[in-house]
Amino acid sequence: MAKTRTRTPHSASFKAKVALEALKEDKTLAELSQAYKLQSTQISAWKALLKDGAASVFDKQSLLKERQEQSEREQELYARIGQLQMELEWGSSPVYACGEQSNGTLCEAGR
Repeated sequence: MAKTRTRTPHSASFKAKVALEALKEDKTLAELSQAYKLQSTQISAWKALLKDGAASVFDKQSLLKERQEQSEREQELYARIGQLQMELEWGSSPVYACGEQSNGTLCEAGR
């Protein structure tokens, strides 16, 4: 029976550490692979992600816009939650659940 290898989840700080070392180019990918017990392709992928995303650290406009959009979306969702809660409360009240009788008066609870 062959042994199956499970994936090891790596923390973001570990990935950043490895990617930064790869960017320094003090060691070869083979040396880093052996030191961290990772595939060289994985290290290269993390290095590329770090290079591509490094500019976003300094892009304040983009960050502010993203936070604003997230805040607006949260407000919309909270408003929708409130609306649904009110509909649920009104739908479970005895008078509302009973509806109007044919003569225009509301029925009493329990009828």
